[in-house]
Amino acid sequence: MIWPGKEKSKEEKEKETSPLPAKNFSTGPEDLLAYGFDSSGRTGRPSAVAWPQSADEVAKVLKHARENGMKVVPRGAGTGMSGGAVPVASQAGISSSLLVLSMERMNRLLDIDSGNLTVTVEPGMINGRLQRELSVYGLFYPPDPTSMEFCTLGGNVAENAGGPRALKYGVTADYILELEAVLPSGEIIKTGAGTRKSVVGYNLAKLLTGSEGTLAVITKIKLKVLPIPQEIITLLAVFDSAESAGHAVSSIIAGGTIPRTLEIMDRASISAVERYSPTGLPHNAGALLLIELDGHPNTIRDEAGKIVDVCSKLDAEVTMAEDEFAKDALWKARRSLSPALYNVCPRKLSEDIVVPPSRIPEMLASISNISGKHGVPMAAFGHAGDGNLHVNILPEDLSQGASNITALLTDLFARTLELGGSISGEHGIGLTKKDYIGMEISPAVMELMRGIKRTFDPEGLLNPGKIFPKEP
Repeated sequence: MIWPGKEKSKEEKEKETSPLPAKNFSTGPEDLLAYGFDSSGRTGRPSAVAWPQSADEVAKVLKHARENGMKVVPRGAGTGMSGGAVPVASQAGISSSLLVLSMERMNRLLDIDSGNLTVTVEPGMINGRLQRELSVYGLFYPPDPTSMEFCTLGGNVAENAGGPRALKYGVTADYILELEAVLPSGEIIKTGAGTRKSVVGYNLAKLLTGSEGTLAVITKIKLKVLPIPQEIITLLAVFDSAESAGHAVSSIIAGGTIPRTLEIMDRASISAVERYSPTGLPHNAGALLLIELDGHPNTIRDEAGKIVDVCSKLDAEVTMAEDEFAKDALWKARRSLSPALYNVCPRKLSEDIVVPPSRIPEMLASISNISGKHGVPMAAFGHAGDGNLHVNILPEDLSQGASNITALLTDLFARTLELGGSISGEHGIGLTKKDYIGMEISPAVMELMRGIKRTFDPEGLLNPGKIFPKEP
């Protein structure tokens, strides 16, 4: 099988073969189509797709790509929302020598060490599968992206994924102990440490976490895990307005109670879910909070009482899920939000901003104002407890053109930064936000980041066109 690359003579092509077995490589049109997009809605077209099954095979692929002038786009399950796995070259429209390196077949659970509370996995393992495997041992892995039943742990590391439990437990970077990765040169490295503490040199494991596949290809991951909490209490608080729900969030956090999750859904989000997959959420609600507490039964009951008091003072109706069926129904509604909004608007754009929790009420009011200013409907939901909102832009028709959407996004990000926030909480930059990254990062810091990229990848082999805008 011939690999794409720089033009060769007929004799050279006849001699050239793939460094992987034929079953692990494809130039078939159906594969090129299937691996040309991710959940951002952006599309590209690779020249080939490879499915390595070991770090050695990844190294062979990268060496071959380097020798043949190819670019390589690492990919997990394609659930990313910022276009990080879309195969596009740095120059628009150029994709003739792009290889998608899919890690999905490197999906083994290598080790569960319950004595030291660690787990070692390959990058293609699905997050939700790990959760189920760990539960047998009375353990859990806290980062829980909404796409946990589909997303891979390698993708989670590449994007530094969070999830609803991030409020109490943190994000992926907080659980990384050790990474094995392959550099663009084909060299296999191990960075981090198997221990809870290590300050030997720079923390390259944390640097690779969130690097969006632009520095190295991750091939093995060692993570911290935790014992399953004794008990979980789930509350649903229904408010007349999103602003009231936002005030409840800031009051809960300011009061010193840190729930396991503190999720918000505005009116448009509730309506979309109920049309897509009815679960009994109140149609007339302005917003709702989905709140969970975990820990010792006596402690979390006291904390639940405090939260009920806070919400009740803001005229919210608060109920407690009585059993696992009721809890699952609420979480089914929350996790179905993204497809529900796609059902409402197939052209939707999903943005990911974060502000200090105390500024949530102001941010929610600003989202409403920006929506009205530009005449484009918007829906907001997300991890309100840590200030992370997923703002979905829902253009009603194609007449709401690109220039209007660009102006809307600029206003949204500018207001986010005015409130002390960040333009991406957990989705990364990828393709969709690289033209806005300069709103948050200074030229000096941008150049430091470009320098890190050049150190790891001097030839620009890995994931071209992502994170950074074109240099002048």
